[in-house]
Amino acid sequence: MKLYGSTTSPYVRRIRIMLSSTEHEFLNLQIFSGADRDLLASRNPTLKVPCLEDDGRVIFDSRLIYRYLAEKLGHTGLSWEEENQLTLIDAANDSFVQLMLLKRSDFDISQDKMYYRLQNERIEAVLGALSEQVDAGGLSGWAYPEICLYTMIDWVLFRELHNMKAYPQLLAFHEKHHHRIEVTATDPRN
Repeated sequence: MKLYGSTTSPYVRRIRIMLSSTEHEFLNLQIFSGADRDLLASRNPTLKVPCLEDDGRVIFDSRLIYRYLAEKLGHTGLSWEEENQLTLIDAANDSFVQLMLLKRSDFDISQDKMYYRLQNERIEAVLGALSEQVDAGGLSGWAYPEICLYTMIDWVLFRELHNMKAYPQLLAFHEKHHHRIEVTATDPRN
């Protein structure tokens, strides 16, 4: 089993955490240029990470990789509530990624432009909804939705993409899981 990705991607990190006790090879790629980009393109035409290669199959997306691995490893499938939680997390994560890529491409994302406004609106709505869920006792274990929430929050903090002080429940959630061995082993800061 080979996992293609980068150490800084929150989408890759969630799968790395999930695979922490499963034998696999992790290929840390420089995904934006050079030979690593060519390797990624040869495996995944979306040119996105993560990508999993196993038993002659190549799976292109973290959500699908999770489903594949859950089935293969005998994990319980996700409930509809957990699927909705993942939709929220992925929506905010996708918006953060888009804004970061635009900023790295020298766009001024502080301008009052519809695209930037919509991304920020989605981020705030999702962070608010996730904060409410955590405050109400949801996302209290350490299953795949919690792993995804943790990796998103940690990535946002690592990249300094958003001031999270308005979401103390999410910061407390982050702190609660910060010292897990699989979290420290996949920390992009190392």
